[in-house]
Amino acid sequence: MEQRKYFGTDGIRGTANKDNMTADTALRLGMAAGTLFTRGDHRHRVIIGKDTRLSGYLFENAITSGFLSAGMDVFLVGPMPTPSIAMLVKSMRADLGVMISASHNPYYDNGLKLFGPDGHKLSDKTEKEIEKIMANPNAIKLAKPEAIGRATRIDDAAGRYIEFIKSSFPKGRRLDGFKIVIDCANGAAYHLGGKILWELGAEVIEIGVKPNGENINLNCGSNHLELLSKTVIENKACVGIALDGDADRIQMVDEYGKVIDGDRILALIACHLKKHNKLNSNAIVATTMSNLAFEHYLNNQGIDVIRTQVGDRYVAAKMAELNLSLGGEQSGHIIVGDYSTTGDGLVAALQMLALIQEQNQPASIVANIFTPLPQILRNVSSSNLLILDTLQVKQAIQTAEKMLASNGRLLVRKSGTENLIRIMGEGIDIKLVKEALDIIESALD
Repeated sequence: MEQRKYFGTDGIRGTANKDNMTADTALRLGMAAGTLFTRGDHRHRVIIGKDTRLSGYLFENAITSGFLSAGMDVFLVGPMPTPSIAMLVKSMRADLGVMISASHNPYYDNGLKLFGPDGHKLSDKTEKEIEKIMANPNAIKLAKPEAIGRATRIDDAAGRYIEFIKSSFPKGRRLDGFKIVIDCANGAAYHLGGKILWELGAEVIEIGVKPNGENINLNCGSNHLELLSKTVIENKACVGIALDGDADRIQMVDEYGKVIDGDRILALIACHLKKHNKLNSNAIVATTMSNLAFEHYLNNQGIDVIRTQVGDRYVAAKMAELNLSLGGEQSGHIIVGDYSTTGDGLVAALQMLALIQEQNQPASIVANIFTPLPQILRNVSSSNLLILDTLQVKQAIQTAEKMLASNGRLLVRKSGTENLIRIMGEGIDIKLVKEALDIIESALD
């Protein structure tokens, strides 16, 4: 993929107030995106949400100014999950949606994700067009004084989203008798995740619901499941749900605190939809990260797995291209096409609760569907991500692949959100996988 200055695999992301993640970048992004998406004579509008990071205030004001200067009206919804912005863009007939979030990253990072009027994340092509405008001040079209946009805060966004999420649960059914722990990662869903489950009848224990601007994802949420597992066991809950900072991904634990990862969640929902004749073409989209055992299991259930590169927007694009109704990632981005255009942790959670309820079995039994091949993921810090193009690294990867041959697979890629090179290996012989990864990691030094 062509190297871009600002956009990665999931919008623009970096350390707040540093390098490309500054108020100036946000301002110019608003002006450039506003220029590109101001088309026609109607009043153009953009929906802007954020998670609970301290720097959200900075970027919210900066990007708002950019859009206003381009003549777009801005509707500010405050802390809301990323998928709610995708939903509101369509619901409110907006031209653009913006989510200010760095997802699962620590509080000192932040990011800017853009959604088009169809609720989908912008394509690579559109992001490149925006970057070209950002790089050329003469390409920015500022509104005339009388056409400058207006900014409005809307208070009913949470209520709209709550009702939308509840509508994804089977009509007429409730969660009475379920004791559920939900970890909202001190993030964007802190004020609505537990409320949705409670309104559906569940007994709810909430953790990660006291954001202070600096504790988002801190030892909680989908990347840190220890507290969730402990709380489920201590309270004898039937299941635990963990969201990340912007609630677009999910991980779960069963009644014993054992992890149910994105692969299992995706596979279970796929089989559930197939059972109810709601799985288009009996196929789903997954990424190169999903375990081979996951693919083999679904194939045995008569479900095809189409793989794409990492990033839920690539999953969504492939789903749209092939008219498929489900896709997702091992990390927990699950896109249920009947409801969402992007990963939605709460929609996925309700789908899982519905199938657990339908099977009338404990979560540990429901989720025991396949044994993953041993898989190792390593993150190697690197200030020079182009090192992957060097002969030394390419030869190391070839050597490692020959070691595993047909008994495993490797994936080496640049992170689209951090200065990391991610190395994944899986295979029957875990010792051999480790040796293969060691060869690649040594070449990256």
